[in-house]
Amino acid sequence: MSAADSADRIAVFQTAFTWLRSPSIVSIAAVQGHAIGAGFQLALNCDMRVLADDARFSMAEVTLGLVPDLGGTKRLTELVGPSRALEICVTGRRIPADEADRIGLATAVVPRADLDAAVADLTAAILAGPVGAVSEIKGLLAGAPSRSYAEQDRAEREAQTRRLADLLGTGE
Repeated sequence: MSAADSADRIAVFQTAFTWLRSPSIVSIAAVQGHAIGAGFQLALNCDMRVLADDARFSMAEVTLGLVPDLGGTKRLTELVGPSRALEICVTGRRIPADEADRIGLATAVVPRADLDAAVADLTAAILAGPVGAVSEIKGLLAGAPSRSYAEQDRAEREAQTRRLADLLGTGE
């Protein structure tokens, strides 16, 4: 296949993962056992990751002479920093749940038997908030790293203005 065809096919595969980052939803990965390569990138594309204590992450593409290509490298770098992300990607080593928690890859780590309940509790807590507020908060936090303090303050004002207009019924 040509380079262009290959890139097009990878783009299709990427969309199967990256839709999880949509500003209109909050996505949660429930991980037990091994999440290697694509499985790890799937979890990274989610907003939160709840791990069973037996979970293991690995960006193993390097062991096949490949690179991670399903949208996980940016999120990995954001979560753990560029040096640790590089180490994780170029070694392909397995990261146990306790380390994933310690370095910021996990939202929570629970006993395997409690995974479903922990995810259900987190989901219920998120769904308890008004969807408009949750969506605005996700957008504010997603954009924060690329904004200056003044730009973030402006974004907060704009988001709050939209929320107040929505709540008071004065929106357009």
